[in-house]
Amino acid sequence: MDRNQDYDLDRPVGPIQGMRQGLTSYGDAHFSLFLRKVFIKALGYSEDALSRPIVGIVNTYSSFNPCHANIPQLIDAVKRGVQLAGGLAIDFPTISVHESFAAPTSMFLRNLMSMDTEEMIRAQPVDAVVLIGGCDKTTPAQLMGGISANKPILHLVTGPMMPGSHRGVRIGACTDCRNNWASYRAGTMDIEEIGMINEELAPTAGTCGVMGTASTMACVLVALGMMPLKGASAPAVSSARLRIAEQTGTIAVSLIQAGDSLKPQTLLTRESFLNAITVLQAIGGSTNAVVHLMAIINRHPDVAGSITLDTFDEIGRKTPLLVDLKPSGSNYMTDFHNSGGMAALLRELRPLLYLQAMTVTGSTLGKLLDAEPVIPIPRELSCIAPFTDPLYPASSLVVLRGNLAPRGAVMKASASKNRTLLSHSGPAVVFAGSADMARRIDSDNLDVTPDSVLVLQNIGPVGNPGMPEAGLIPIPRKLAAQGVQDMLRVSDGRMSGTAGGTIVLHVAPEAADPTSVLGIVRDGDIITVDVEARVLRIELGDEEIRKRTTDRTRELRPEASEPWVARRRMRGYRGLYMREVNQADQGADFEFLTAEGPLE
Repeated sequence: MDRNQDYDLDRPVGPIQGMRQGLTSYGDAHFSLFLRKVFIKALGYSEDALSRPIVGIVNTYSSFNPCHANIPQLIDAVKRGVQLAGGLAIDFPTISVHESFAAPTSMFLRNLMSMDTEEMIRAQPVDAVVLIGGCDKTTPAQLMGGISANKPILHLVTGPMMPGSHRGVRIGACTDCRNNWASYRAGTMDIEEIGMINEELAPTAGTCGVMGTASTMACVLVALGMMPLKGASAPAVSSARLRIAEQTGTIAVSLIQAGDSLKPQTLLTRESFLNAITVLQAIGGSTNAVVHLMAIINRHPDVAGSITLDTFDEIGRKTPLLVDLKPSGSNYMTDFHNSGGMAALLRELRPLLYLQAMTVTGSTLGKLLDAEPVIPIPRELSCIAPFTDPLYPASSLVVLRGNLAPRGAVMKASASKNRTLLSHSGPAVVFAGSADMARRIDSDNLDVTPDSVLVLQNIGPVGNPGMPEAGLIPIPRKLAAQGVQDMLRVSDGRMSGTAGGTIVLHVAPEAADPTSVLGIVRDGDIITVDVEARVLRIELGDEEIRKRTTDRTRELRPEASEPWVARRRMRGYRGLYMREVNQADQGADFEFLTAEGPLE
């Protein structure tokens, strides 16, 4: 090896890779490289190691993130794959976000994590990056940042946890968390039993073992071509997960060798995202994925604007529900994996997919499916239904519009527990926010019946802030005690992908917006939902809506405490978030981070 070449940046030696790229600005690029090598050698690296292409591994391990508890083992396996393929693997940290340990919400921190990911990819001398994540907001944040940085990337998820058991019945986070807690609230389960269940709902490391947001996004990443076919479903604690990690490291080196052709802004096309939306509908995936995908799409300079909420609905109308997993079905991610996982699902969906879409492996989706061995599984042992005999004919997730949601709202129709509510009108019972709901929802004096429509305001991107998963408004205790298990519920917030019910979410614009109709709903107003017609409306005339909106706007004085006004004077990240976050129909991303950039 010519050592002079290492420090002579003026001599052409092929692509600028490894330690030679992105040099720190000291005014002397040659000295910058020299100094970089001085310090990296403090870690014991040889010249031979430092001459190789570098694969960065994003380390999101945290003791506050049990979904990511297996990341140290995954990093070791990725490094093995990188080094077997002739690369140098170097891991580096970014922030870690867990749904249950982030205040006010994990969604509040998603955009911050995307910024951290983007800037660390840009700043450090990495030729490709393996993004290790798992918990709900982690993988969307990583893909958002990765697309914006536009270096070669691919994903490795931590994998789903195994189910637990209570009284001989399988249970698992977090659909069964919610079902059993509802029973406890209704008084049909005592504190001793809910305590025993608490110890079985998450018996291993990994992400929620149902088709919640984490599992949904893992399946979506495969559909996008950003992860190997087997990468979505292998359990976190399995040896299969470690073999996938090793394979991911090997693929990362091949991404470097492919040059610009497999960078995310080139690899991901409109067809890639249409495949992802098709899979989302077929798995009965989390409504959160709609918000995340819109944010991801709007980071892509060539795709932004070409896909809207209406695209999700159009694809839904022709895509059947094929996967029988909670909360839309009855099984767990381990069952999906044992049924053939994403490869088996994608084979069933072939008629609807763009098979020429490229993947990080360097092959098209169609070629990957052709090369994957087919292992026949008896129908009674599989949780993946045939395309010709689906679990639900179409439209697992629907987009509703009307005077209450002119920019759209989302519902997981397949998770409704009372299908008569999919076409329903009833009087509104309005809560002004989460605190108001907490105070009054279980009051014996609450004027509510099973036909009422529960409306929760001010839990949108700005109103809370952070758009919390409070959209699963609890059934009022006095109705739950009567056996009521589902009601029509409407909010500008989100709900967990593990939750079910007849619930309208992501109403845009949110109630905190002075122009929002959701913000002027009063007790007793009649709310109508018609899923077949895709309608969400309040039964008020245009003149009354204008009057209420005008009266409300007058109340929003500069000195008022409403978040829409108060955000102008907030400091720190919260101030940045409140001023820059866009609405749910655009992904609740920061305007200045989108491909379009800041608005004037």
